[in-house]
Amino acid sequence: MIKFLSLLLFPLSAFANTPAVESLDLTTHWVGYAALILFVLAYALVMVEEFTRFRKSKPVILLAGLIWGLIGWKYATEGIPHAAETALRHNFLEYAELLLFLLVAMTYIEAMRERNVFEQLKVWLINKGFNFKQLFWLTGILAFFISPFADNLTTALIMGAVVMAVGKGNPVFVSVAFINIVVAANAGGAFSPFGDITTLMVWQKGIVEFSEFFALFIPSVVNFLVPAFIMQFAITNQKVELDEQDVAIKNGGLVITVLFVITIVTAVSFHNFLHLPPAMGMMTGLSYLLITGFFIRKSSVKNDQEFDIFKNVANAEWDTLLFFFGIIVSVGGLGFIGYLEMTSVIMYGELGATYANVLVGVLSAIVDNIPVMFAVLTMYPEMSHNQWLLVTLTAGVGGSLLSIGSAAGVALMGQSKGMYTFVSHLKWSWAIALGYIASIYTHLWINGF
Repeated sequence: MIKFLSLLLFPLSAFANTPAVESLDLTTHWVGYAALILFVLAYALVMVEEFTRFRKSKPVILLAGLIWGLIGWKYATEGIPHAAETALRHNFLEYAELLLFLLVAMTYIEAMRERNVFEQLKVWLINKGFNFKQLFWLTGILAFFISPFADNLTTALIMGAVVMAVGKGNPVFVSVAFINIVVAANAGGAFSPFGDITTLMVWQKGIVEFSEFFALFIPSVVNFLVPAFIMQFAITNQKVELDEQDVAIKNGGLVITVLFVITIVTAVSFHNFLHLPPAMGMMTGLSYLLITGFFIRKSSVKNDQEFDIFKNVANAEWDTLLFFFGIIVSVGGLGFIGYLEMTSVIMYGELGATYANVLVGVLSAIVDNIPVMFAVLTMYPEMSHNQWLLVTLTAGVGGSLLSIGSAAGVALMGQSKGMYTFVSHLKWSWAIALGYIASIYTHLWINGF
Protein backbone atom coordinates (compact mmCIF):
# COMPACT_ATOMS: atom_id res chain seq x y z
CA MET A 1 0.00 0.00 0.00
CA ILE A 2 2.81 2.40 0.90
CA LYS A 3 4.55 1.71 -2.41
CA PHE A 4 1.32 2.40 -4.25
CA LEU A 5 0.88 5.70 -2.39
CA SER A 6 4.44 6.64 -3.22
CA LEU A 7 3.78 6.21 -6.92
CA LEU A 8 0.67 8.37 -6.77
CA LEU A 9 1.57 11.03 -4.26
CA PHE A 10 5.13 11.90 -4.95
CA PRO A 11 6.98 12.32 -8.00
CA LEU A 12 9.77 14.42 -6.43
CA SER A 13 13.43 15.34 -5.90
CA ALA A 14 16.01 17.86 -6.80
CA PHE A 15 15.65 18.72 -10.43
CA ALA A 16 19.13 17.87 -11.55
CA ASN A 17 20.37 14.32 -11.84
CA THR A 18 22.17 13.02 -8.79
CA PRO A 19 25.92 12.78 -9.40
CA ALA A 20 27.36 9.32 -9.93
CA VAL A 21 28.06 8.03 -6.43
CA GLU A 22 27.94 4.60 -4.86
CA SER A 23 24.37 3.96 -3.74
CA LEU A 24 22.36 1.21 -2.12
CA ASP A 25 18.94 0.00 -3.25
CA LEU A 26 16.84 0.64 -0.14
CA THR A 27 13.44 0.37 -1.80
CA THR A 28 12.69 -2.89 0.04
CA HIS A 29 14.62 -2.04 3.22
CA TRP A 30 12.88 -0.79 6.37
CA VAL A 31 14.72 2.54 5.94
CA GLY A 32 12.95 3.02 2.60
CA TYR A 33 9.56 2.07 4.00
CA ALA A 34 10.06 4.41 6.97
CA ALA A 35 10.96 7.26 4.61
CA LEU A 36 7.78 6.67 2.61
CA ILE A 37 5.59 6.61 5.71
CA LEU A 38 7.20 9.82 6.99
CA PHE A 39 6.64 11.48 3.63
CA VAL A 40 2.97 10.55 3.48
CA LEU A 41 2.39 11.81 7.03
CA ALA A 42 4.24 15.08 6.41
CA TYR A 43 2.48 15.72 3.12
CA ALA A 44 -0.89 15.04 4.72
CA LEU A 45 -0.14 17.97 7.05
CA VAL A 46 0.80 20.10 4.03
CA MET A 47 -2.48 19.34 2.27
CA VAL A 48 -4.62 20.34 5.28
CA GLU A 49 -2.73 23.59 5.92
CA GLU A 50 -5.83 25.60 5.03
CA PHE A 51 -7.70 24.08 7.96
CA THR A 52 -4.94 23.63 10.55
CA ARG A 53 -3.05 26.90 9.88
CA PHE A 54 0.10 24.82 10.44
CA ARG A 55 2.53 26.27 7.90
CA LYS A 56 3.56 23.80 5.21
CA SER A 57 7.29 24.43 5.62
CA LYS A 58 7.40 23.01 9.16
CA PRO A 59 6.60 19.34 8.50
CA VAL A 60 8.69 19.08 5.31
CA ILE A 61 11.82 20.55 6.91
CA LEU A 62 11.53 18.00 9.72
CA LEU A 63 10.85 15.35 7.08
CA ALA A 64 14.07 16.26 5.25
CA GLY A 65 16.12 15.85 8.40
CA LEU A 66 14.54 12.53 9.33
CA ILE A 67 14.86 10.98 5.87
CA TRP A 68 18.50 11.93 5.45
CA GLY A 69 19.20 10.93 9.05
CA LEU A 70 17.95 7.43 8.24
CA ILE A 71 19.92 7.33 4.99
CA GLY A 72 23.06 8.63 6.69
CA TRP A 73 22.78 6.01 9.43
CA LYS A 74 22.40 3.17 6.93
CA TYR A 75 25.31 4.33 4.77
CA ALA A 76 27.50 4.87 7.81
CA THR A 77 26.83 1.32 9.02
CA GLU A 78 27.76 0.04 5.55
CA GLY A 79 31.05 1.96 5.66
CA ILE A 80 30.24 4.37 2.76
CA PRO A 81 29.13 7.59 4.53
CA HIS A 82 30.58 9.92 1.89
CA ALA A 83 28.19 8.63 -0.79
CA ALA A 84 25.18 10.01 1.07
CA GLU A 85 27.06 13.22 1.87
CA THR A 86 27.88 13.83 -1.79
CA ALA A 87 24.26 13.33 -2.87
CA LEU A 88 22.95 15.64 -0.16
CA ARG A 89 25.45 18.39 -1.01
CA HIS A 90 24.26 18.21 -4.61
CA ASN A 91 20.69 18.85 -3.43
CA PHE A 92 21.93 21.81 -1.41
CA LEU A 93 23.59 23.30 -4.49
CA GLU A 94 20.45 23.04 -6.59
CA TYR A 95 18.36 24.58 -3.83
CA ALA A 96 20.83 27.45 -3.38
CA GLU A 97 20.53 28.48 -7.03
CA LEU A 98 16.73 28.51 -6.93
CA LEU A 99 16.65 30.23 -3.54
CA LEU A 100 18.78 33.14 -4.74
CA PHE A 101 16.76 33.48 -7.94
CA LEU A 102 13.41 33.46 -6.20
CA LEU A 103 14.54 35.66 -3.33
CA VAL A 104 15.53 38.45 -5.72
CA ALA A 105 12.24 38.18 -7.61
CA MET A 106 10.22 38.25 -4.37
CA THR A 107 12.22 41.21 -3.07
CA TYR A 108 11.41 43.21 -6.21
CA ILE A 109 7.72 42.31 -5.91
CA GLU A 110 7.66 43.39 -2.26
CA ALA A 111 9.44 46.65 -3.11
CA MET A 112 6.87 47.38 -5.84
CA ARG A 113 4.08 46.57 -3.40
CA GLU A 114 5.56 48.91 -0.78
CA ARG A 115 5.87 51.69 -3.38
CA ASN A 116 2.08 51.32 -4.12
CA VAL A 117 2.60 50.17 -7.73
CA PHE A 118 0.00 47.41 -7.40
CA GLU A 119 -2.30 49.47 -5.18
CA GLN A 120 -2.45 52.20 -7.83
CA LEU A 121 -3.37 49.61 -10.46
CA LYS A 122 -6.16 48.31 -8.22
CA VAL A 123 -7.65 51.77 -7.63
CA TRP A 124 -7.47 52.60 -11.32
CA LEU A 125 -9.46 49.50 -12.20
CA ILE A 126 -12.10 50.14 -9.53
CA ASN A 127 -12.68 53.75 -10.57
CA LYS A 128 -13.15 53.00 -14.28
CA GLY A 129 -16.83 52.12 -13.82
CA PHE A 130 -16.78 48.69 -15.45
CA ASN A 131 -19.68 46.29 -15.04
CA PHE A 132 -19.25 42.90 -13.36
CA LYS A 133 -18.81 40.96 -16.59
CA GLN A 134 -16.21 43.43 -17.88
CA LEU A 135 -14.30 43.17 -14.60
CA PHE A 136 -14.49 39.39 -14.80
CA TRP A 137 -12.71 39.49 -18.16
CA LEU A 138 -10.37 42.35 -17.30
CA THR A 139 -9.07 40.84 -14.06
CA GLY A 140 -8.63 37.50 -15.81
CA ILE A 141 -6.74 38.97 -18.76
CA LEU A 142 -4.51 41.07 -16.48
CA ALA A 143 -3.80 38.00 -14.33
CA PHE A 144 -2.83 36.07 -17.46
CA PHE A 145 -0.35 38.73 -18.61
CA ILE A 146 1.04 39.75 -15.20
CA SER A 147 1.82 36.24 -13.98
CA PRO A 148 4.56 35.60 -16.57
CA PHE A 149 6.59 38.30 -14.80
CA ALA A 150 5.29 38.13 -11.23
CA ASP A 151 4.50 34.79 -9.62
CA ASN A 152 0.94 33.48 -9.77
CA LEU A 153 0.44 34.02 -6.03
CA THR A 154 1.21 37.75 -6.16
CA THR A 155 -0.85 38.14 -9.34
CA ALA A 156 -3.85 36.41 -7.78
CA LEU A 157 -3.70 38.57 -4.65
CA ILE A 158 -3.57 41.80 -6.66
CA MET A 159 -6.51 40.90 -8.89
CA GLY A 160 -8.33 39.35 -5.93
CA ALA A 161 -8.16 42.65 -4.08
CA VAL A 162 -9.93 44.33 -7.01
CA VAL A 163 -12.65 41.67 -7.09
CA MET A 164 -13.22 41.88 -3.33
CA ALA A 165 -13.46 45.67 -3.45
CA VAL A 166 -16.15 45.73 -6.14
CA GLY A 167 -18.04 42.54 -5.32
CA LYS A 168 -18.60 42.72 -1.56
CA GLY A 169 -22.35 42.20 -1.94
CA ASN A 170 -22.17 39.80 -4.87
CA PRO A 171 -20.81 36.40 -3.70
CA VAL A 172 -21.53 34.73 -7.06
CA PHE A 173 -19.36 37.27 -8.87
CA VAL A 174 -16.55 36.95 -6.31
CA SER A 175 -16.52 33.16 -6.48
CA VAL A 176 -16.55 32.89 -10.27
CA ALA A 177 -14.11 35.79 -10.74
CA PHE A 178 -11.70 34.19 -8.25
CA ILE A 179 -11.82 30.88 -10.15
CA ASN A 180 -11.14 32.79 -13.36
CA ILE A 181 -8.15 34.54 -11.77
CA VAL A 182 -6.68 31.24 -10.53
CA VAL A 183 -6.98 29.66 -13.98
CA ALA A 184 -5.63 32.75 -15.73
CA ALA A 185 -2.67 33.20 -13.37
CA ASN A 186 -1.65 29.56 -13.67
CA ALA A 187 -2.09 29.55 -17.45
CA GLY A 188 -0.13 32.78 -17.86
CA GLY A 189 2.72 31.43 -15.79
CA ALA A 190 3.05 28.31 -17.95
CA PHE A 191 4.62 30.01 -20.97
CA SER A 192 7.31 31.93 -19.09
CA PRO A 193 10.34 30.80 -17.06
CA PHE A 194 9.43 33.47 -14.51
CA GLY A 195 5.74 32.60 -14.24
CA ASP A 196 6.02 29.56 -12.02
CA ILE A 197 8.66 27.70 -10.02
CA THR A 198 8.15 24.63 -12.21
CA THR A 199 8.89 26.53 -15.43
CA LEU A 200 11.89 28.12 -13.73
CA MET A 201 13.23 24.66 -12.87
CA VAL A 202 12.84 23.45 -16.45
CA TRP A 203 14.62 26.56 -17.77
CA GLN A 204 17.47 26.44 -15.25
CA LYS A 205 18.13 22.81 -16.08
CA GLY A 206 18.49 23.78 -19.74
CA ILE A 207 15.82 21.44 -21.10
CA VAL A 208 13.80 24.29 -22.61
CA GLU A 209 15.46 27.51 -23.72
CA PHE A 210 13.97 30.89 -22.83
CA SER A 211 12.47 31.63 -26.24
CA GLU A 212 11.08 28.09 -26.60
CA PHE A 213 8.63 28.60 -23.73
CA PHE A 214 6.58 30.89 -25.98
CA ALA A 215 5.54 27.83 -27.99
CA LEU A 216 3.15 27.27 -25.06
CA PHE A 217 1.51 30.68 -25.42
CA ILE A 218 -1.45 29.59 -27.57
CA PRO A 219 -2.14 26.41 -25.52
CA SER A 220 -2.03 28.58 -22.37
CA VAL A 221 -4.51 31.04 -23.92
CA VAL A 222 -6.84 28.14 -24.73
CA ASN A 223 -6.51 26.84 -21.18
CA PHE A 224 -7.67 30.24 -19.88
CA LEU A 225 -10.32 31.11 -22.46
CA VAL A 226 -12.33 27.87 -22.53
CA PRO A 227 -13.46 27.92 -18.86
CA ALA A 228 -13.65 31.74 -18.84
CA PHE A 229 -16.09 31.71 -21.78
CA ILE A 230 -18.28 29.13 -19.99
CA MET A 231 -18.20 30.82 -16.56
CA GLN A 232 -19.00 34.33 -17.85
CA PHE A 233 -22.67 33.36 -18.27
CA ALA A 234 -23.01 33.09 -14.49
CA ILE A 235 -22.28 36.83 -14.14
CA THR A 236 -24.69 39.70 -14.73
CA ASN A 237 -23.94 42.93 -16.61
CA GLN A 238 -24.73 45.04 -13.55
CA LYS A 239 -22.57 48.16 -13.41
CA VAL A 240 -20.24 48.69 -10.48
CA GLU A 241 -20.29 52.15 -8.97
CA LEU A 242 -17.52 52.68 -6.47
CA ASP A 243 -15.28 55.64 -5.86
CA GLU A 244 -11.96 54.67 -4.36
CA GLN A 245 -9.62 57.44 -3.30
CA ASP A 246 -6.70 57.60 -5.68
CA VAL A 247 -3.37 56.27 -4.45
CA ALA A 248 -0.14 57.77 -5.71
CA ILE A 249 2.87 55.62 -6.49
CA LYS A 250 5.62 56.47 -4.02
CA ASN A 251 8.93 57.97 -5.03
CA GLY A 252 10.97 55.51 -7.09
CA GLY A 253 8.13 53.04 -7.67
CA LEU A 254 8.17 53.25 -11.45
CA VAL A 255 11.98 53.14 -11.50
CA ILE A 256 11.90 49.92 -9.46
CA THR A 257 9.37 48.43 -11.89
CA VAL A 258 11.67 49.21 -14.82
CA LEU A 259 14.65 47.79 -12.93
CA PHE A 260 12.74 44.56 -12.37
CA VAL A 261 12.33 44.18 -16.13
CA ILE A 262 16.03 44.95 -16.61
CA THR A 263 16.88 42.35 -13.95
CA ILE A 264 14.91 39.73 -15.86
CA VAL A 265 16.81 40.67 -19.04
CA THR A 266 20.08 40.39 -17.10
CA ALA A 267 19.22 36.90 -15.83
CA VAL A 268 18.23 35.72 -19.31
CA SER A 269 21.43 37.18 -20.78
CA PHE A 270 23.63 35.49 -18.16
CA HIS A 271 22.01 32.16 -19.00
CA ASN A 272 21.71 32.41 -22.79
CA PHE A 273 24.88 34.31 -23.76
CA LEU A 274 27.35 33.85 -20.90
CA HIS A 275 26.24 30.29 -20.01
CA LEU A 276 26.19 31.19 -16.33
CA PRO A 277 23.46 30.31 -13.80
CA PRO A 278 20.45 32.68 -14.07
CA ALA A 279 20.69 33.21 -10.31
CA MET A 280 23.91 35.16 -10.88
CA GLY A 281 22.05 37.51 -13.21
CA MET A 282 19.28 37.93 -10.64
CA MET A 283 21.79 38.73 -7.88
CA THR A 284 23.34 41.32 -10.18
CA GLY A 285 19.85 42.74 -10.61
CA LEU A 286 19.47 42.88 -6.83
CA SER A 287 22.39 45.30 -6.79
CA TYR A 288 20.37 47.63 -9.05
CA LEU A 289 17.64 47.69 -6.41
CA LEU A 290 20.07 48.16 -3.53
CA ILE A 291 21.74 51.13 -5.22
CA THR A 292 18.40 52.68 -6.17
CA GLY A 293 17.17 52.21 -2.60
CA PHE A 294 20.12 54.27 -1.35
CA PHE A 295 19.10 57.23 -3.51
CA ILE A 296 15.41 56.86 -2.59
CA ARG A 297 16.35 57.16 1.09
CA LYS A 298 18.49 60.20 0.29
CA SER A 299 15.65 61.93 -1.53
CA SER A 300 13.94 64.98 -0.11
CA VAL A 301 10.67 63.11 0.57
CA LYS A 302 10.60 62.55 4.32
CA ASN A 303 8.59 59.32 4.30
CA ASP A 304 11.01 57.71 1.85
CA GLN A 305 13.92 57.99 4.25
CA GLU A 306 12.66 54.79 5.89
CA PHE A 307 12.70 52.81 2.64
CA ASP A 308 14.77 49.71 3.38
CA ILE A 309 15.41 46.94 0.85
CA PHE A 310 16.15 44.46 3.61
CA LYS A 311 12.64 44.93 4.99
CA ASN A 312 11.41 43.82 1.57
CA VAL A 313 13.66 40.76 1.85
CA ALA A 314 12.13 40.02 5.25
CA ASN A 315 8.63 40.24 3.73
CA ALA A 316 9.39 37.66 1.03
CA GLU A 317 7.41 34.44 1.07
CA TRP A 318 9.75 32.63 3.43
CA ASP A 319 7.29 29.86 4.15
CA THR A 320 7.28 29.01 0.45
CA LEU A 321 11.07 29.21 0.20
CA LEU A 322 11.56 26.95 3.22
CA PHE A 323 8.89 24.55 1.96
CA PHE A 324 10.86 24.43 -1.25
CA PHE A 325 13.98 23.45 0.76
CA GLY A 326 12.15 20.68 2.55
CA ILE A 327 10.73 19.28 -0.68
CA ILE A 328 14.03 19.31 -2.58
CA VAL A 329 16.03 17.72 0.23
CA SER A 330 13.48 15.19 1.48
CA VAL A 331 12.50 14.05 -1.95
CA GLY A 332 16.10 14.04 -3.01
CA GLY A 333 16.45 11.42 -0.28
CA LEU A 334 13.55 9.38 -1.68
CA GLY A 335 15.17 9.50 -5.11
CA PHE A 336 18.52 8.45 -3.64
CA ILE A 337 16.80 5.49 -1.98
CA GLY A 338 15.62 4.35 -5.43
CA TYR A 339 11.89 5.03 -5.56
CA LEU A 340 11.97 7.53 -8.43
CA GLU A 341 13.49 5.05 -10.83
CA MET A 342 10.64 2.69 -9.95
CA THR A 343 8.08 5.45 -10.56
CA SER A 344 9.69 6.37 -13.89
CA VAL A 345 9.39 2.80 -15.16
CA ILE A 346 5.67 2.65 -14.30
CA MET A 347 4.68 6.13 -15.53
CA TYR A 348 6.82 6.62 -18.62
CA GLY A 349 7.69 3.02 -19.43
CA GLU A 350 4.19 1.55 -19.28
CA LEU A 351 1.86 4.53 -19.84
CA GLY A 352 3.97 6.34 -22.42
CA ALA A 353 5.11 9.97 -22.40
CA THR A 354 1.84 11.67 -23.43
CA TYR A 355 -0.41 9.90 -20.91
CA ALA A 356 2.23 10.19 -18.20
CA ASN A 357 2.56 13.94 -18.75
CA VAL A 358 -1.21 14.40 -18.68
CA LEU A 359 -1.24 12.48 -15.39
CA VAL A 360 1.43 14.82 -14.04
CA GLY A 361 -1.00 17.71 -14.46
CA VAL A 362 -3.77 15.86 -12.65
CA LEU A 363 -1.39 14.99 -9.81
CA SER A 364 -0.48 18.70 -9.61
CA ALA A 365 -4.04 19.44 -8.58
CA ILE A 366 -3.81 17.01 -5.68
CA VAL A 367 -0.17 17.36 -4.69
CA ASP A 368 1.81 20.57 -5.16
CA ASN A 369 3.20 20.94 -8.69
CA ILE A 370 6.71 21.61 -7.36
CA PRO A 371 7.40 18.07 -6.09
CA VAL A 372 5.63 16.60 -9.11
CA MET A 373 7.93 18.47 -11.49
CA PHE A 374 10.95 17.62 -9.34
CA ALA A 375 10.14 13.98 -9.90
CA VAL A 376 9.96 14.29 -13.66
CA LEU A 377 13.18 16.28 -13.86
CA THR A 378 14.98 13.85 -11.59
CA MET A 379 13.71 10.78 -13.43
CA TYR A 380 14.65 12.53 -16.70
CA PRO A 381 12.71 10.10 -18.91
CA GLU A 382 13.61 9.80 -22.57
CA MET A 383 11.04 11.82 -24.49
CA SER A 384 10.90 14.39 -27.26
CA HIS A 385 11.37 18.11 -26.80
CA ASN A 386 7.66 18.71 -27.39
CA GLN A 387 6.84 16.22 -24.63
CA TRP A 388 9.02 18.26 -22.25
CA LEU A 389 7.00 21.30 -23.30
CA LEU A 390 3.82 19.30 -22.65
CA VAL A 391 4.81 18.37 -19.10
CA THR A 392 5.79 21.98 -18.48
CA LEU A 393 2.30 23.02 -19.57
CA THR A 394 0.40 20.35 -17.63
CA ALA A 395 2.37 20.85 -14.41
CA GLY A 396 1.72 24.59 -14.67
CA VAL A 397 -2.01 24.55 -15.41
CA GLY A 398 -3.07 21.26 -13.81
CA GLY A 399 -3.23 22.89 -10.39
CA SER A 400 -6.23 24.92 -11.55
CA LEU A 401 -8.45 21.82 -11.45
CA LEU A 402 -8.84 22.17 -7.66
CA SER A 403 -8.67 25.23 -5.42
CA ILE A 404 -5.93 23.56 -3.36
CA GLY A 405 -3.89 22.73 -6.45
CA SER A 406 -1.95 25.99 -6.58
CA ALA A 407 -0.72 28.75 -4.30
CA ALA A 408 -3.05 31.17 -6.09
CA GLY A 409 -6.13 29.15 -5.18
CA VAL A 410 -5.14 28.66 -1.56
CA ALA A 411 -4.37 32.37 -1.14
CA LEU A 412 -7.70 33.48 -2.64
CA MET A 413 -9.65 31.13 -0.40
CA GLY A 414 -8.14 32.99 2.54
CA GLN A 415 -8.86 36.37 0.98
CA SER A 416 -12.48 35.72 -0.05
CA LYS A 417 -14.08 35.61 3.43
CA GLY A 418 -15.95 32.41 2.62
CA MET A 419 -17.26 33.44 -0.82
CA TYR A 420 -14.69 31.32 -2.69
CA THR A 421 -14.23 27.82 -1.30
CA PHE A 422 -13.05 24.36 -2.28
CA VAL A 423 -16.64 23.37 -3.08
CA SER A 424 -17.45 26.49 -5.11
CA HIS A 425 -14.33 25.85 -7.20
CA LEU A 426 -15.22 22.17 -7.57
CA LYS A 427 -18.56 23.14 -9.16
CA TRP A 428 -16.65 24.56 -12.12
CA SER A 429 -13.91 21.91 -12.27
CA TRP A 430 -15.62 20.33 -15.27
CA ALA A 431 -15.23 23.57 -17.24
CA ILE A 432 -11.60 23.91 -16.13
CA ALA A 433 -11.02 20.28 -17.15
CA LEU A 434 -12.34 21.10 -20.64
CA GLY A 435 -9.80 23.91 -20.87
CA TYR A 436 -7.08 21.56 -19.61
CA ILE A 437 -7.90 18.95 -22.25
CA ALA A 438 -8.27 21.58 -24.99
CA SER A 439 -4.86 23.09 -24.15
CA ILE A 440 -3.20 19.66 -24.38
CA TYR A 441 -4.76 18.93 -27.78
CA THR A 442 -3.82 22.44 -28.94
CA HIS A 443 -0.20 21.89 -27.94
CA LEU A 444 -0.02 18.50 -29.65
CA TRP A 445 -1.68 19.95 -32.76
CA ILE A 446 0.58 23.02 -32.99
CA ASN A 447 3.87 21.74 -31.60
CA GLY A 448 3.63 17.99 -32.27
CA PHE A 449 4.16 14.93 -30.09
